[in-house]
Amino acid sequence: MKLLLLTLAALLLLSHLTPGGTRKCWNLHGKCRHKCSRKERIYVYCTNSKMCCVKPKYQPKDDPRFFGFLGP
Repeated sequence: MKLLLLTLAALLLLSHLTPGGTRKCWNLHGKCRHKCSRKERIYVYCTNSKMCCVKPKYQPKDDPRFFGFLGP
């Protein structure tokens, strides 16, 4: 009986420690997934061939200086 309770407690603990198995990416603001939610966009790809899904407010803004356009 004690072994059964110990096993159930261990399984319960493990299920809470790995809620989705997603890895963090992009300065810990994104998550590696196969599909992003509607509120997220792809910015880079993770090393495990998944997309790094990041909310737009955490993505850097495009700076025209990096694309060859010189402003006034």
